[in-house]
Order: sequence, then structure tokens, then C-alpha cells
Amino acid sequence: MSLDQTLQELHNAFPQSDQKMPTLFVGHGNPMNAIEDNEFSRSWTEVGHALPKPNAILCISAHWETRGTQVTGMEHPRTIHDFGGFPRALYEAQYPAPGSPALAQLTQETLQKAEVYLDQTWGLDHGTWSVLANMFPDATIPVVQLSLDRTQDPQFHYDLGKELQALRNRGVLIIGSGNVVHRLSAFQFEDIAYDWALEFDDTIKHLIEDRNHDAIIHYQRLGRAAQLSIPTNEHYLPLLYVLALQDRQEQTRFFADKVTFGSISMRSVWIE
Repeated sequence: MSLDQTLQELHNAFPQSDQKMPTLFVGHGNPMNAIEDNEFSRSWTEVGHALPKPNAILCISAHWETRGTQVTGMEHPRTIHDFGGFPRALYEAQYPAPGSPALAQLTQETLQKAEVYLDQTWGLDHGTWSVLANMFPDATIPVVQLSLDRTQDPQFHYDLGKELQALRNRGVLIIGSGNVVHRLSAFQFEDIAYDWALEFDDTIKHLIEDRNHDAIIHYQRLGRAAQLSIPTNEHYLPLLYVLALQDRQEQTRFFADKVTFGSISMRSVWIE
């Protein structure tokens, strides 16, 4: 089969539509949200009911960092329990959603700013399945993950996110999964929030509302609260992919917008 025929088959698998899928950034927080009935899991369930049903889901999770950019290309991604010290019930949880080699190849074709490699070993980490288990509990929608290239700066990730725009018109729900504020060294087993965490979370909220993406990309310039909130940026970068997809006509709204455990922001963003 020629390259042109292969590309046509990929496009036929995800036909062009006038309807553009919303895009989401989800603050995923504690892995226990996957199996607990709490304010965050209930919020994700409500969002799942409100969304149009996607043909497939592409998730950028904080928990898959690679050298270079990769996309999962297997038919049956495994459920990865990439954490420790939790109850047995969490390790027994499975999210048996199918993969989509066609979407993986379409993503590979769509992204021109990076060479994208097809992965056959990763699967769905908890940044992806803990959220989807509440949004789409029947696990029938195909799911693909896109990795974070740890060697690149925030501007690269924002620019790469922009290139995913065309997938939204093919029924693909793009989700970034991380946390605006994520400092585990300051984690508290209480429903409290440090002043600096609240300050930075509020700053990002207003920057999103003002569409000041440049300031969000260059978060290092936002002072002490930013430095405390983002000791490493893997949980922050998925937000940049989602904001990059916002066009001039689209509005943002927030859900699960709370800072808890001292230093974890659950703020989530819906763009449509």
C-alpha cells in the first residue's frame, strides 16, 4: 500500500467534522481519586456526562516523560499502577480501554515540530486512567497517550500542542492531565492550602481568563509562588498543550477548582 493510501485510511478512520471537540486540562491529584467517591471524582463524572462522545481520546499525562516524543501505538494498552503505598483495591483497579494504532499514526503524521515515535510498551498511567475511569467508566472509547519530551522547554510543548488542533475536528478528545500546583515535598494529609499555593493557582486562573498564554508559558517569571508551586514542571506542562488549542472564539470554564493537601491544585479547565 502506498503512503498516500495509508494516510487516506487514517483520515477515513477519523473523518473530518464541522463539530470541534472540547479540550480539557484535568488536575488529577491523588491516585485514590480513581476509586473514591469524592468531590473530584464526582466532578469528573459530571464532565463525562456533559461531553459529546468522542471517537477516541488523546491524553498528555504528567507521568510519561521520555527523551523525544512518543505516542502509544498498541491495540490493548495495559493499566499502569505507577505509584506506591496505596490500598490493595487501587492496584486491583483496571481500565481496559482499547488503544488506537490509527490515532497513534494520525498523531504522528499531524505533529510536524517533532519526530514522533510509536511506542508498544507503555500503556495508560494513572494520570490518564484515574481520570477516565470516572469520566468514561465503561472503558470502550479508544485511548492513546502522548509523552512529554523531558529535554524540551515549555515553549516547545505549547507549540507542539498547537499542532494537535486538527484532531479536534476528527472527534478526538484531547486531555492534558497534571496539576497547576504540585509540590509533594509540602504535601499534608489535610484539606488545607498554603498561601503560596493559593496565590499561584489564582494567578494562573486569571492569566487563563485573560488569555495571557505567554505569561503562563514563562511561569518562571511569576515569582516566589511559582517557584514553590512548580519544583519540577512535568505536572504543569500538560496545561500548556490544552491552552495552545484554544482559538479566539473559544471560552474557558473551570471545574474542581480547589487547592488541597497543602500543595496540590485540582484546578481543571474546559475549553470550547
